[in-house]
Amino acid sequence: MQYRMLGNTGLRVSEIGLGCEGFVDRDEAFTRELLGRAMAAGVNIIDLYTPNPDVRTNIGRAIAGRRQEILLQSHLCSVWKDGQYKATRQIDEVKAGFEEMLRLLDTDHIDIGMIHYIDSDKVWEEVSQGPVLDYARQLKAEGRIRHIGVSSHNPKVARKMVESGAIEVLMFSVNPCYDLQPGDEDIEKLWADESYAGHLVNMDPDRQALYELCESRGVGITVMKAFGGGDLLTDQSPAGRALTVNQCIHYALTRPAVASVMSGARSLEELEQSLGYVTASPEDRDYAAALAAFPRISWVGHCMYCGHCAPCPAGISVADVTKLLHLVRAKGGMPETEREHYAALDHHAEECLACGACESRCPFGVRVIENMQEAARVFGR
Repeated sequence: MQYRMLGNTGLRVSEIGLGCEGFVDRDEAFTRELLGRAMAAGVNIIDLYTPNPDVRTNIGRAIAGRRQEILLQSHLCSVWKDGQYKATRQIDEVKAGFEEMLRLLDTDHIDIGMIHYIDSDKVWEEVSQGPVLDYARQLKAEGRIRHIGVSSHNPKVARKMVESGAIEVLMFSVNPCYDLQPGDEDIEKLWADESYAGHLVNMDPDRQALYELCESRGVGITVMKAFGGGDLLTDQSPAGRALTVNQCIHYALTRPAVASVMSGARSLEELEQSLGYVTASPEDRDYAAALAAFPRISWVGHCMYCGHCAPCPAGISVADVTKLLHLVRAKGGMPETEREHYAALDHHAEECLACGACESRCPFGVRVIENMQEAARVFGR
């Protein structure tokens, strides 16, 4: 298992995390088995968006005596009422829900307190200008949550939340189909057939800008819906062609700021498929050829950081240089972090031979030589 730093939190998280969907309507024995297998493979982060008391109780029992081995990303504003899940901004319900969460999980703190499901400006205003965000800050000051996060599907709203400086972690839906869709308060549009009826070209600029902003601000991203609820793994994929688990995971992990993919495994078999990414070959992880062949979608001229441009005769890591160049463009200046990361590269853009080998291998027709020339000007070497 490989581990990454989660933004500026100081938390080191496994590239493969675990969602909680698979624990719903399952007993304690299954919870112990699934979570135990994940932890044995090195998984050290789990997302708990569901307030289902049985799920929380079973997970609490499963991690008893091992709490220090697992990072809990659990959600504020997600409560259980009248026997069902409810998203709430009522502060009395939020507070009661948090206390119940700690009690059922049998813990005194949550590592990432994720303010649940903010997809509209109206809800963000209600949370940020009302008592919910103040309560989250109070919990952090008390050490009852270690870091404040939010979950969202809307890149426009998510960007505002990151720009506010109020959050440290963003849980966001990342996959090569959703990334083509413009931000909208109606998340149903992300998987609606009509959203993919035409020929779509290139990533939505708001999503690209969001990932780059998170990278530059040190806001770590944990990924939900990497498989589109399983739709991307079947012939019913909105792209018109199925992807593999490894391709979906690798796509998410190559986006800026992404630290961990929360795998929503509903069985040991599904968990093993996600864990298989750890030992998968570069060929099995490669998503570029599949994306380039999608019948309804194209990424013409857009660098996907897939690495097909390698090897460079001059030794330049073209994908890393391009990603850093994009981050500088997004920032509109020269952030210290990007400058230092560029300086640490073994080879720099000025060493480009303009031989065109990279461009001949790129599945997306990226003008790599022009990017290297621009990077040399921007970074001064």
